[in-house]
Amino acid sequence: MSSFSLTFHRLASLPYFYSLAGKLLPWAGGLSMVLFGVGLYIGLALAPTDYEQGDSYRIIYVHVPAAWMSMLVYVVLAIAGAIGLVWRLKLAEVVARASAPIGASYTFLALATGSIWGKPMWGTWWIWDARLTSELILLFLYLGYMALQSAIDDRRTAARAGAVLALVGVVNLPIIHYSVEWWSTLHQGPTVSKFSSPSIHLSMLIPLLLMALAFKIHFITAVLARIRPEILAREHRTQWVEQLISPRQS
Repeated sequence: MSSFSLTFHRLASLPYFYSLAGKLLPWAGGLSMVLFGVGLYIGLALAPTDYEQGDSYRIIYVHVPAAWMSMLVYVVLAIAGAIGLVWRLKLAEVVARASAPIGASYTFLALATGSIWGKPMWGTWWIWDARLTSELILLFLYLGYMALQSAIDDRRTAARAGAVLALVGVVNLPIIHYSVEWWSTLHQGPTVSKFSSPSIHLSMLIPLLLMALAFKIHFITAVLARIRPEILAREHRTQWVEQLISPRQS
């Protein structure tokens, strides 16, 4: 067996990953806090005021990364679900189950901050345009996945059913991403992705990218924190979990 295969099988081992997650958690959590602090300070205190939106534009430093993460986490959920569905890898099922509430939180945050931003900018808290509606559907997909996990007692069966739902829901992601180009919406077109001629000034772009990185590290921290108790719940009858818990009980 090659070294790559050995490494893969080792990472896929629930006892090994439980231990690894515990070691990575404080580092990931500390890094995310630093990035959040620096990104928010630059974005809220140092970045210049927008000539059209004033200081109200600063909500993008939370809204935009949250919206990006709402889709990214769903991709993680769908890929992990597919791996668990095809190869029946327990760790993939654990990752999918742990990711769903985090993704739902990012999606809700994106919708809430978007509404707060939309009121002074557009004159309304909500409008049923393509971007907002498809993002709301994404929240319902997360909630549906979580409800399905709760409704089915057997975790393996719940994981397979959730994987099917997650894979079907992937079709909503390109609708969210391209809705501004396909239909007339209140949202502006791409800005950060236009590297040849960016539509956002560098002084505003840097804190936005820092916040995007902070959200990504936060997701890693949150998913690692949720994976550990999920592994224990799945493996509570195994010998290694009993050996882990018995010293604590004594």
